[in-house]
Amino acid sequence: MTATRRGRPTKLAEALAGYLKSAGLADRLGQAEVVNAWPALVGERIAEAASPESVTPDGTMFVRVKSSAWRQELSLMTPEVLARINAGRTTGRIKRIRWLVGSETPADALTRRKPRR
Repeated sequence: MTATRRGRPTKLAEALAGYLKSAGLADRLGQAEVVNAWPALVGERIAEAASPESVTPDGTMFVRVKSSAWRQELSLMTPEVLARINAGRTTGRIKRIRWLVGSETPADALTRRKPRR
């Protein structure tokens, strides 16, 4: 443990949290926690059909789904899924979700154009 300016010892967890925040890693760690906690955050039904692959530094989460039907269903549920994921979270918030089907890569999802209406 290290000593603070007031002479009190600092808890390791506090020192680590301070370091992560000053290094700019607190948000990334929070985002990574979402990937690990996915089943608990979204529920068993969604977790069986979709699994998170990665999160970009800007808060975009890429999630692989079983079929295009699931992608359609989850696309409609995106606001609800985001609310579940971000509930009570102050760091590492997810801003958007890109639902991927089959062999689609995250790069494909970023360059995919939405049809004009």
